[in-house]
Formats: sequence, structure tokens, C-alpha cells
Amino acid sequence: MALLETPLGAVEQEEIAQYQAAFQADTRNRVALNAVTKTTVNNVAMNRATVVRNNHTYSHTVQAGASTSQNSSGRCWMFAGLNLFRMTAAKEMNLEDFELSQNYLMFWDKFEKANYFLENILQTLNEPTEGRLISWLRQDPLQDGGQWDMFVNLIKKYGVVPKTVMPETESSSSSRWMNDRITYKLREYAARLRRDYEQGASLSTLRAQKPEILKTIYRMLAIHLGEPPTEFMWQWRDKDKEFHRDGVITPQAFREKYVPQDLDGMACLIHCPQASKEYNTLYTIEYLGNVVGGQIVRYLNVEIEVLKQAAIGMIKDGKPVWFGCDVGKTFDRDLGIMDLELYGYEGIYSTGFGMTKAEELDYGSSLMTHAMVLTGVDLDENGKPLKWRVENSWGEKGGEKGFMAMSDAWFDAYLYEVVVEKSYLAESLLNLLGGEPVGLPPWDPMGSLAIAE
Repeated sequence: MALLETPLGAVEQEEIAQYQAAFQADTRNRVALNAVTKTTVNNVAMNRATVVRNNHTYSHTVQAGASTSQNSSGRCWMFAGLNLFRMTAAKEMNLEDFELSQNYLMFWDKFEKANYFLENILQTLNEPTEGRLISWLRQDPLQDGGQWDMFVNLIKKYGVVPKTVMPETESSSSSRWMNDRITYKLREYAARLRRDYEQGASLSTLRAQKPEILKTIYRMLAIHLGEPPTEFMWQWRDKDKEFHRDGVITPQAFREKYVPQDLDGMACLIHCPQASKEYNTLYTIEYLGNVVGGQIVRYLNVEIEVLKQAAIGMIKDGKPVWFGCDVGKTFDRDLGIMDLELYGYEGIYSTGFGMTKAEELDYGSSLMTHAMVLTGVDLDENGKPLKWRVENSWGEKGGEKGFMAMSDAWFDAYLYEVVVEKSYLAESLLNLLGGEPVGLPPWDPMGSLAIAE
């Protein structure tokens, strides 16, 4: 019997023996093995000099309230959005601090996402069930994550309420089981709608089923989150101990009176250096949104310095900045430090790690996962940013009572998106914002949602 030849590309035993000999010959490998098998690689690789360098002192800061906590939910984008405005409301009411209800917006976000999902199913009835688009649509129709324009849609349609009016519940703070049950129902409805269509039902007949479906979704959400108020009695005692009563007010009227932010005067900028994208170009993401008939996701892709200078201008004027990033990269949650030099992995593994920002996006190594708020910047004598102050929504544990320090190099590498007032942009960019956006498929990395817990 003839000996079987080794398949092309297979690893041979002689090669493995060489790898073993090389590993055992270098004492650094044995030291690294002994250390990493006893604790995490991050503990071993941490650069203490970087930790010491990242103090929580900044040349310019914005007034911010106490840290908020999204708990075990992916509502960072919503917390970050409301954190932009809550101190404005606190000032209007002469309060030391103030918090708006994230649970209230969570209810309406999930209700609207359910309707958005059903509409997407009705628009794609001729797509194959096993195709990429339907697979993407059914993957996670009720997840907690979101984007800036989705936040704007909720504020415009439903207003806001104080946190005391619709406080947190078990399911708003830990959304897993609520999402699981409602997602099951939405997939069940999607299967039924597509089956009925295959059996000859018309689109109008299928759409007529939606009110009963949404009634069920509303009921399930109300059981988990409570019913959102259509109006409420608002009264408070300010920091000078004076009592105020505003009377019965609607969420929309409360927003207009206490959170009068011009949402139409804000723009979302991204920095995406992929070869498939062009700078100074407006983009949107197909099938990404929450409110049917609301504004679509709109990103203006620009050079990183444009994001940076607009953010600096806002902070200098005392205005916080909503932003999206890949929070898990070279970040220590307890220390609250985001710095490219925080971990010396090269010394542990004896190999470098050197993809560009574009390559990390192209090959799935990075994408936007989390939204927070920039509330400060440390500028050197030439006006160049050294580090940034970040308001997170993970409670007071970590960093400086929940506030993080981000190096400027980390900003360049892993920050993807900022929302700024249009007045901080050049006229040439403002003209682009009014144009027709280029559509990107829903699985594009720029279609990722801020959802990190």
C-alpha cells in the first residue's frame, strides 16, 4: 500500500517540534507562561507608567452631574443622549443634579423597533428566508442598542420625563429575559406574515394584522417596564429648599420647557478611513432605525481632525459631546483609562500588533460598540489635545467616580463618531449635510449599534 502524501498546507509533526523547541529555548516565554497562567494577561501587561500619566485633571471641563448607570442593559446611547441635556434641565429648575427617565425612552424605543421590524418584514416578503438580508433582520430585532438619529426620533415623538415619573424596573436594568420573550414573538409574527404571503395573502391583508400584533407587544412591554405616562403632575424642591409646582404636564411639553435643545441644529460626524468610504461624503445605513417615518441615520464621514476640533470647540463653550467608540480596546474599566500604551502585549507575546484603523474595520477587529459623553479636554500650551474626560453610564465604580480618561491617540484609533452643533462646522460641510446620503448595507461596520454594558 502506498504511503499517503501529506496534504498541501497541513502542519507536519517536524514543524511542531521546531515550534516547541523555539518556545522552550526562550526564558521570556517561560516567565510569561508562569505569569499569565496565574492571572489575566492584562494584569501582567499593564504599563504602570501609563496609569500614572493618566490623571483626572483637565484644562477645560463641562459641568456634569453624578454618574448614571445603565446596569445590565445596552442603553448606553440613550443614557449618553439624556446626559447631554439633564444639566440644562437642572439649571432651569435650580437643582444640583437631575436625571431623566431612561426607562421611558426604552419603552417607546422597543415599541417602535417592533413596528420597524414588522415593516421591514413586509417590505422584504420576496427575499429568500435563508438570504443574508432576512437573516440580518431576524437576528436581533429588539436589541437594546441604538444610534444618535434613533435617539432624536424618540425625543421628537415622545418627549422626556423625569426619572422619578417612570423609574427603573428589573427588566429595564436587566433586559435579557424581556428581550428574549418579545424577540420570540416578533420572529413568530415574521414567520406567520411570510407564510401567509406565500399562501396568497395580499400586502394590505398582512398589514391589517399589525394592530393586533402591536397590541401584544405593548402589553408585554408594559408588564416588564410599566406603562409610560401621557401626562404627570410635576413638582420639586430646588437646591435652595424652595418648593415649585408646575402642575399637570405632558412629556412633550416637559421637553419643550426644560430641555429646549435644538436637535435639528446638530450633526453626526464619523471617521471611517476604509477604502470603501470617501471623506466629505454623507452616508446612511439601510434597514437601520427605530421610528417608521422618523429621520434616517445620517453620517458625514470626515477626517479625524474635523471631529476633534468640533468637539474641542463645544467643550470650550461648556457643551458636552455625544460620541461613539470601540470601548473594549486597551481599556481598563476599574482604572477608567483608555490609552494605546496601557498594555505592553508585545513584551508578553514577543510579537507586535499593528493593524491600521481601516484594517481593523475591514477585518472585523473593531467597530463602534459604546456611546458616552465627552465632558472635558486637556490641551497643551499649543492647543493640542493630550487627553479627554469621558462621562460613562456604568455607575460610580471605575475611573474618577465613573468618569474616564481617554488619551488623544486612543481618540484617533477607536473613536468613530461624534455629534456636534452645526455652528461648529465649516460652511462646506454644512452644504454636504443637506445632500442625498449614500446607502450602505445593514451589515456594514458603520451600521453597528452602541450597546456595550
